[in-house]
Amino acid sequence: MKKALIPIVVIAILGLFLYTKAVGVYNMFVQNEETVNGTWAEVETQYQRRADLIPNLVNTVKGYADFEQSTLTGVIEARSKATGITLQADDLSPEKIAQFQQAQDQLSGALSRLLVAVERYPDLKANQNFLELQAQLEGTENRIAVARRNFNQNVQSYNSNLRTFPNNVFAGWYGFERKGYFEASEGAENAPTVQF
Repeated sequence: MKKALIPIVVIAILGLFLYTKAVGVYNMFVQNEETVNGTWAEVETQYQRRADLIPNLVNTVKGYADFEQSTLTGVIEARSKATGITLQADDLSPEKIAQFQQAQDQLSGALSRLLVAVERYPDLKANQNFLELQAQLEGTENRIAVARRNFNQNVQSYNSNLRTFPNNVFAGWYGFERKGYFEASEGAENAPTVQF
């Protein structure tokens, strides 16, 4: 009778260990995923802040200068496209992140063209409202960079945990998948050309 209990006890201990490990890994992934979701929300908040500032910037420029309509229209259209793409925190695949980033890059390019074109209007450059909006946009761009860095760090931690053994086995059971990173924009490796 005692000999029959030994395998049962061993199996029970192994089962308890496996159960405990499975629950612990699941809870770890839930916490990591919530951290990634929280940092993604911060990224979205900063992009929304930028999108909210753009109409004020455009109206200030419009009201101060006989400005090129195509430049203003480009900024407005790029803003519309950028705010039209929304990503859900539970679907942060590399493809979706790239699509979101592409729309944001188009908006960044349109804003850059606007700010370059403003150089031709010295009165506008000295206008206090414009200067404040420009400073807010610069601050927002810095906040976006920080939020993206924090997001990428949390995604790296999540993906690393997901890919290590034995976590990868449990992750497959529970359906946890890799998250996408923000990557450098195309052409970011080339320094901008400044000409006077």
